[in-house]
Amino acid sequence: MRRLRDLMADTRPLRNDHFRRLWLANIITVVGAQLTVVAVPAQIYQMTGSSAYVGLTGLFGLVPLVVFGLWGGALADHFDRRTLMICTTTGLIGTSALFWVQAALGNTDVWLLLGLFSVQQAFFAVNQPTRSAILPKLLPAELLPAANSLNMTLFTAGAIGGPLLAGVLIPVIGFSWLYLIDTLSLFATLGAVVRLPRLPVEAAMKGTPGLRSVIEGFRYLRGHPVLMMSFVVDLIAMVFGMPRALFPEIAHTSFNGPDEGGLVFALLFAAIPAGAVIGGIFSGWVSRVDRQGYAVIVCILIWGAAMTGFGVAVALADQWQQAMLLVALLMLVVGGAADMASAAFRTSMLQSAADDAVRGRLQGIFIVVVAGGPRIADVVHGASAAMVGTAAAAAGGGILVIVGTMVAAVAVPSFIRYRITRTPTITQ
Repeated sequence: MRRLRDLMADTRPLRNDHFRRLWLANIITVVGAQLTVVAVPAQIYQMTGSSAYVGLTGLFGLVPLVVFGLWGGALADHFDRRTLMICTTTGLIGTSALFWVQAALGNTDVWLLLGLFSVQQAFFAVNQPTRSAILPKLLPAELLPAANSLNMTLFTAGAIGGPLLAGVLIPVIGFSWLYLIDTLSLFATLGAVVRLPRLPVEAAMKGTPGLRSVIEGFRYLRGHPVLMMSFVVDLIAMVFGMPRALFPEIAHTSFNGPDEGGLVFALLFAAIPAGAVIGGIFSGWVSRVDRQGYAVIVCILIWGAAMTGFGVAVALADQWQQAMLLVALLMLVVGGAADMASAAFRTSMLQSAADDAVRGRLQGIFIVVVAGGPRIADVVHGASAAMVGTAAAAAGGGILVIVGTMVAAVAVPSFIRYRITRTPTITQ
């Protein structure tokens, strides 16, 4: 029984009043946010009947995420972070309310909807690095992996449950009510943020946060190879190892699903986040790991091996279709669990190893890497599959992850040697 408790998620961060309030509020907010994530492209398609317009959400979302993610990190290293979180959360409430208004009034202008989406993503891009940068002020370093695991598990569970709920509710209550639910849910987070203590930045940068301060963040990163490596290995894992662009073709050609989607298509897309949720539930071990750099390398090697196994299963689908579908899904689940653990460790390293004065900027870079890596992977895998087929593209990508990660580990041995310093008490 004790061994089972040790495997379950480490909930000690929830003893901290501030973290607990933020986390519990996010249970409501994450589901509401996912309703909007689904409602925006669905409303655009209803307006236009065009997948090309729906595809513009990627562009209108990515550009502000990159620009304001980097600038938002600079803001988080300049202003009191509690104040900045109050401002950005209020901005998110305002944009969600405008989503509700335009839908309730029967808006048919797709550019208005895309413009609102961009503004929302800009507020989100400033809010997220700020939120991540405050954790070391609330919790000791040894509890950061557990706290990040709890946050990621909650976010991933919402990413699964929210779209399913939205798919059921859209035909019943329409878009405007989904936007209204999202708007109201954000007040839970605002209430938790308002109750935070003042969070001034130690040795905050002087002057106006702009391009120069963003560049200073990159210079700091270049001078700290352990932190730099946390980004490099993530890019290796995502660019070479994320096969999601292949899922529609694999579902149709390898497992005989309908070309417009179907059950197999849905299962493939849900498998990685499902693995992340399972990994989060059984993440009690992450708090006991001191050698976090070594743990990241092991997790990414498991991710690469799982993606290789996924590609092999797809290659053998012609002979043993049902059995290989199960194997393919299992490999994606394993990969999702490994990626969750890797992300928890990498985020914790950025939070604990970086100086407080640059934490916001590094978290901004982290958001850009997390958002950009999978999108680059979509292009790489799509082009590779056109040349060598989906199975070879997926398996080959997994092998490249393993090789690239091992090369990076050998090139920067200080990353593997990195370990945390434990403190005896939990800050309340």
